[in-house]
Amino acid sequence: MKVIVVGAGISGLSTAWALAKRGAEVTLLEQGPVPNPLSASGDQHRIIRRAYGGQGGYQRRISDAYAAWDEMWSDLGAKHLVDTGFLLLSQEPGDEGERYRQGMIDGGYALDDMTGAEAEARYPFLDGKTLRFAAFNAEGGVLLCQKIAAGLRDWFIARGIDLRENTRVTAIDRAAGSVSLEDGTVLTADRVVVTAGAWVVQLAPDLARHLTPYRTAVVYLDPPSDLKAAWEAAPVILDVGGKVDGYVLPPVPGTGLKFGAGIHKYKNADANANRVPMPGEGETLRNHFAPPFGRIAEYKVTDVVTCAYTFTSDEHFFVEEDGKAVFVSACSGHGYKFGAVVGQKIAAGVLSGDVKTARIWLEARD
Repeated sequence: MKVIVVGAGISGLSTAWALAKRGAEVTLLEQGPVPNPLSASGDQHRIIRRAYGGQGGYQRRISDAYAAWDEMWSDLGAKHLVDTGFLLLSQEPGDEGERYRQGMIDGGYALDDMTGAEAEARYPFLDGKTLRFAAFNAEGGVLLCQKIAAGLRDWFIARGIDLRENTRVTAIDRAAGSVSLEDGTVLTADRVVVTAGAWVVQLAPDLARHLTPYRTAVVYLDPPSDLKAAWEAAPVILDVGGKVDGYVLPPVPGTGLKFGAGIHKYKNADANANRVPMPGEGETLRNHFAPPFGRIAEYKVTDVVTCAYTFTSDEHFFVEEDGKAVFVSACSGHGYKFGAVVGQKIAAGVLSGDVKTARIWLEARD
């Protein structure tokens, strides 16, 4: 079977990888370089974790995600995952940290619970007085996005797979199974898989009824010198509690200390627009994190990276089959950790003709 994949973020890269392993003739098209720094998958590192609050379907699917990543590490000859474990923090009753913790308990997963004072003693960058509790689980860590993308790119090249960087798709004919390129070329295949991230509504405007593009940003910080060792040994902080929907990735080798806040996003129909950080944006992001971190003003902003995502209304993944095209949006802000297994499921569905089963798995409503 001949398959065109549009978009080489983690879902597109993984789908092309899984299709090629199953014998398909794959053409992978990416509007920029691979890795593309503007894509939702182009940042330094992303979180993988078991905790999912009320979304138990995704919590249960993490085992499949780990198995798929292990298969990819075997193919790439390198593991681009640093196992740090993850930490949950709660500042007020009913906040995200508490909901994540309860989801883990309901799923039967063990946690190492701490008081605020105990958490500050273990992680001295925390202000324990602002915390109701902290909870640690060893199953989680940091996925190295740029190394994964570069590794897959090299894997494709070594096997003669048709990877076309800096190739922009301008239109998709769902009935014909064809795509039009910016230079006027038309490519045709048995199936077209569209994994174009926040650009998908520009290629398929009708999908705006399901998918809303957002622009957000993350900030990289240089902590006070006396806290650097503690941060280098820290776990992922999945949620800082309170109302900011905040998360932190520690500075594992080759990456920086990254802070992101779910409240720091807004609708942005054109994924190419507003990608330059605004003046003071890094400091605004940083300051959301006091509490639970002490001395936040001493953290120096080293970089601000803007990101473009699509969200569904309920933050479940999206798959729609239309003619010979399959549109995939495994995003909603939490998709990267499932990247490898998303590729496997979509590839299996496309090759078998049973995309519905792949959709049910990705929606994770069970």
